[in-house]
Amino acid sequence: MTTANREIKSRQIGAHMMALLVCTVWATTFVCSKELLAYYTPAQVMLMRFVLAYFVLWLLRPRPLRWQGRGELTFLLMGILGGTLYFWTENTALQHTFAANVSIIVAMAPILTSILAHFFTGDEKLHMTVWAGFAVAMAGVVLVVLNGAFVLKLSPLGDLLSLLAAGSWACYSVLIKRLPGHMDGILLARRVMLYGVVTAVPLLAARGELAIPLAPLAQPKMLFCILFLAVLGSAVCFAMWNTVISRLGVVRANNYIYLQPFITIVASHFLLGEPMSWTAIVGALLIVGGVIISGRRAGEKP
Repeated sequence: MTTANREIKSRQIGAHMMALLVCTVWATTFVCSKELLAYYTPAQVMLMRFVLAYFVLWLLRPRPLRWQGRGELTFLLMGILGGTLYFWTENTALQHTFAANVSIIVAMAPILTSILAHFFTGDEKLHMTVWAGFAVAMAGVVLVVLNGAFVLKLSPLGDLLSLLAAGSWACYSVLIKRLPGHMDGILLARRVMLYGVVTAVPLLAARGELAIPLAPLAQPKMLFCILFLAVLGSAVCFAMWNTVISRLGVVRANNYIYLQPFITIVASHFLLGEPMSWTAIVGALLIVGGVIISGRRAGEKP
């Protein structure tokens, strides 16, 4: 193996580790969100999260990103799709349907991403391993989410919002792929957060939720929760996710999203004392298998 190949391999291994770390953080943000929702609406949590993340990203990279001309439209779409629309539809869906439904439907984001990437990117085409991996991983997701309680009911509005959340994330991921590969991930994440704030404000205004009380943040637990969501869940993870997609490709990167329901179950078990059944363990094994299968290229040897 040449030095160049070793360097590429090392970068890919690093990207896989970053993807796992990002999905672990995103899967555990529910704990902080649950605490904050006792005092704030989902839209208010979203806006505070974006504003703080924007300033954190300025501290991480204290230099401006020049105006991108027509490219600003892409940033605006990313701010809407990966920020305002995704978080609002997912959180609102939880008010209209079961958390199990939301988890299962949102976990369809990787296959939706693969389908969009097939048509809108030049180098990531659908093949049978993607479909096979999707089938195996989704079977695991269902087992993990149900976690031994085999109850799943349809709720048209909530389920439709969940599907919209999955679709918006898929569109966001493909848009990242279409950006120039040399673009700084932190500057990109910061511009996306800016447009997330800009598009979230009208939403809060329409709902009469712009008056955000700050008194609850005087509590150490509440302050920790919002900082965790903003610094790790948004600023750091969004910047890292941009790097992951540039190194692994949009399809391979999004396969890690299949793991989030299981990570959430594990976090619930250890942090909140919620039960974890044998079906969740079996489901986790299926998810890992599905991720491995989906990540293989057509014709690639194991």
